[in-house]
Amino acid sequence: MVFLAQLPKEQLVAQLENGVILMILGIATVFVFLTLLVFLTKAMSAIARKIAPQKPKAVVSSPAAVTASASSANDADIAAAIVAAFAKSKE
Repeated sequence: MVFLAQLPKEQLVAQLENGVILMILGIATVFVFLTLLVFLTKAMSAIARKIAPQKPKAVVSSPAAVTASASSANDADIAAAIVAAFAKSKE
């Protein structure tokens, strides 16, 4: 195993320069790939919207209102159960 202190200065500098070059090439490659990925994804999304446009959703208010009122009643029951369990655990 060769330690950094044992290498000649010129070889150490050359290895550091090569390392920096490889790092910059790697970062540039990832940047280009991710940029390309973003633009291709946006293009595919635009094409998909043209091929299959979204249909308008029908307004259904009565089941949503029933669900909302049932949900608030269930929330009150759950809150009461939590308070009771907390009080029981403190005894």
